[in-house]
Amino acid sequence: MYETELLEQFEDSDAAKEFFSCLDLQLNKVNQFFKIKEKEFLDRGDCLKKQMEILVELKSAFKKQRDKATNSSQESTEEASIDCTISYEEDSVKDRREEEQIQDNSSGELEKNEVLESPRAEEMGEMGKSMMMKREDSKLTTLSGRVFNCQGKNLRINIPLTTPSRTFSAISYLVWGDLASQSSKKCNPEGSKLHINKTKLHHAEKMIKGAFIELYKGLGYLKTYRNLNMLAFIKILKKFDKVTGKQVLPIYLKVVESSYFNSSDKVMNLADEVEDLFIKHFAEEDRRKARKYLKPHQHTESHSVTFFIGLFTGCFIALFVGYVIMAHITGMYRRQPDTVYMETVYPVLSMFTLMFLHFFLYGCDIFLWRKARINYSFIFELGPTKELKYRDVFLICTTSMTAVVGVMFIHLSLHTKGHSYSQVQVIPGLLLLSFLLLFVCPFNIFYRSSRFRFLCVIRNIVLSPLYKVVMLDFFMADQLCSQVPMLRNLEYVACYYLTGSYKNQDYGYCMRAKHFRDLAYAVSFLPYYWRAMQVYYQAFQPLA
Repeated sequence: MYETELLEQFEDSDAAKEFFSCLDLQLNKVNQFFKIKEKEFLDRGDCLKKQMEILVELKSAFKKQRDKATNSSQESTEEASIDCTISYEEDSVKDRREEEQIQDNSSGELEKNEVLESPRAEEMGEMGKSMMMKREDSKLTTLSGRVFNCQGKNLRINIPLTTPSRTFSAISYLVWGDLASQSSKKCNPEGSKLHINKTKLHHAEKMIKGAFIELYKGLGYLKTYRNLNMLAFIKILKKFDKVTGKQVLPIYLKVVESSYFNSSDKVMNLADEVEDLFIKHFAEEDRRKARKYLKPHQHTESHSVTFFIGLFTGCFIALFVGYVIMAHITGMYRRQPDTVYMETVYPVLSMFTLMFLHFFLYGCDIFLWRKARINYSFIFELGPTKELKYRDVFLICTTSMTAVVGVMFIHLSLHTKGHSYSQVQVIPGLLLLSFLLLFVCPFNIFYRSSRFRFLCVIRNIVLSPLYKVVMLDFFMADQLCSQVPMLRNLEYVACYYLTGSYKNQDYGYCMRAKHFRDLAYAVSFLPYYWRAMQVYYQAFQPLA
């Protein structure tokens, strides 16, 4: 704890005393926070090192098993695997305490992944180290634990219970495990067999690789925290010297430079060690390849994006002006008995307008956040190489609105020329189908990573509160609450085309049908229900 003792030349006012007392308080807060986070990262690093050692040993044992089968010319269609035996002996109290302590220290190691963990135990003797599958909420998932004996090691598998699929997996795992244990105790007192094949080892390797990347990213954030606070103290002291006319900066800065958050090198050493381990085990001794994962560079903004934004903006304006002129010439906006066009086209195409207008405002938000130096990527947990820049958002909006207005222009042209109404009305439906197919397109085109991330967010919102709620999820849920008119229009479009109303020009069928009106209330209520379920999850999560 730092406490400044002022010299005589600085004790001339109460304001100076209050200033340095507040400065000492902030310095102590920074040091305390840095110590806590540093300890967390060091514990995570130790756990990952143990996990990596066990993974290397298992891979080596698996390779020996496969080579042995090959050399002995044993022909088998099954994939090579390591045999493990389920152990039914309860862990000692000491082992459980050590396990819980390691789980507490390593909580938050991986937000969305399982990893292997190897707690030490004195009573294990020749059994060596232990290994378990766990994740951030491992304390809540001990219900699904089972102990196995594998190649002279104890293996504990914990299935996380934070998503619906994994919850069902844990339940089925427990049921089948209990049935297997009862039968194996009667037939085989030593326990039943478990096979660890190449697929499971590859999955564990993928999880540990992700853990190393997240740990390295966290260490980078902690180093940034150190640099920003150091810069903040320098600016504060410069301002004090400027106002008072005294030279306090060189005196107090020595204290700040020698404080723990600036002098400790454990974070730097751990970052170097993590980088070396990643290069050795996951990058094939290629440092450049490792840096692509550990320090991904953001894509440089291309001038072609700006060019196409201007191009499609001009096309949109030209098509929109042409559409308005044609609509006035044909008298579509005048009072007339035939209102089929106005009653069918605008509910269909206004859905796209509302959606892309909202998306355009999101691009404006990104532009303003960037100007204000708000790290929205960190807040929303967006990947630096996968997030949409404001130029990309504007490009998507201008391209899509050009397509929508172009379809409106073609639709009105064909309608005025007297083409069949059922054929003309197919055009807006084809536009909607094209957007849907493009949205779920599995090929790596048109921002695939962003599209899939959006689908995952929508899935998390719809299945609330079964999924963990993060910042991006409830931000999107709030946006959906503002898009109830768009959802209502989408419901009308689905009814209009699925029931075949577009063929006989019966645009009022969906409004007259009772089940459609009831469904309209449900669609209007769903966004608020999803948001309420997210609030429910956030309110009761600490009690779980």
